[in-house]
Amino acid sequence: MAQSSSLLGRLGFVKTPGAPVPHRKNTAACETVTMPVPATVTIVMSMHVGAPCKPCVKPKDQVYVGTLIGDSDAFMSAKIHSSVSGTVKKIDEVLMPNGSKAQAVVIDTDGEQTLDPNIKPPVINSRDDFIEAVKNSGLVGLGGAGFPAHIKLNPAPAVLDTVDTLCINGAECEPYNTADYREFLENYENVIYGITEAMKVLDAKQAIIGIEANKPEAIKLMQEKTKEYSNITVQTLPARYPQGAEKVLIHTLTGRCVPPGKLPADVGVIVMNVASVGFLGGYLKDGIPLITKRVTVDGSAIANPQNVRVCVGTPIKDIIAFCGGYKVAPSKLISGGPMMGLALMTDEFPVLKQNNAFLAFDEKDAKSLETTACIRCGRCVNACPMNLMPTKLENATEARDVDALKQYGVLNCMECGSCGYVCPANRKLVQAIRIGKTILRNAGK
Repeated sequence: MAQSSSLLGRLGFVKTPGAPVPHRKNTAACETVTMPVPATVTIVMSMHVGAPCKPCVKPKDQVYVGTLIGDSDAFMSAKIHSSVSGTVKKIDEVLMPNGSKAQAVVIDTDGEQTLDPNIKPPVINSRDDFIEAVKNSGLVGLGGAGFPAHIKLNPAPAVLDTVDTLCINGAECEPYNTADYREFLENYENVIYGITEAMKVLDAKQAIIGIEANKPEAIKLMQEKTKEYSNITVQTLPARYPQGAEKVLIHTLTGRCVPPGKLPADVGVIVMNVASVGFLGGYLKDGIPLITKRVTVDGSAIANPQNVRVCVGTPIKDIIAFCGGYKVAPSKLISGGPMMGLALMTDEFPVLKQNNAFLAFDEKDAKSLETTACIRCGRCVNACPMNLMPTKLENATEARDVDALKQYGVLNCMECGSCGYVCPANRKLVQAIRIGKTILRNAGK
């Protein structure tokens, strides 16, 4: 990699990782509106990294807002709660956006939104109490990864002793998405409270809130609200994609590099998304588990783009209808941002905990550019935040060369899409790398 970097330097390239994607924060000024409760919700039992939950309710059961409806004995899992009050209609199997199948609890709502009588703020007298409370909340990483928060906040003792920094990810570097930005503006008190409580349990000496430079109002507000905290600072991040990627964020905020195959905790850092820590602050006060999400609804096919607070399990089509529906027939529907989001085949899918945006684009914006031969310009190498060589990985995938895939570090790719974005030949580099990862894993190397 050093030889490639030197060559790029001689050719006049400067190593500036990432891609200058347009921001298009069209809904930044849109205060979050709450969508009415839908007639039916479909709450999927797999909304997190790890083992799916098993339904702990059955058809005709009465449930309330916050009632536990899915649980698992597995170490890596997260509890699932009802987002509505009503009656369990059925236990179904649904097709997920990634093509897998998962169980789901379908609930007919009664419109009352009656809170479960067992809901109350957690009583915390120890670190174990805190971790148990987070587990009971059902919190997962709300930046999109869906990693169970009670595991992230409870690293092994040997690692915990080295953790000294809590990084709050407020970059929101994907185009269009503004849900995290609104979290700062609308829920800063809970964000700060969640930070201080997480710092206590981690025994962290400092917290650093990272916000991209294209969000000056959020930066100013958080600087003002945290000025009385000597151990909480706000740093302005470069407004360059993928600044919100965990390893990129850590390096920018702390100067530390997370080695391949290692976790942030291995370099003394825990990273939490701003929506995650904001939810945590609220949960510690009221005990209401993770049952709603703020999502950005935008794109050239949406009639009235806005930020919407929705119940988990709400059909995407209902959310889009609430936003005025489609003003033209959508040619592409995406869950998440346009860089790392997942293309959806239908708007029938229900909202998951980790969803943060739904984008619908007209035919012009959705049109794919023609792929041509690689011109060996090196732009993909220059853009890669992990210092990989995407074209080498693409070639290794096409040749099904397992040794080359391993040699060139295919598993280190974060699939940010920067390489494909800057490629003048419109090579499908990320898609090839994903296939390459599968080839390597299947080979057991």
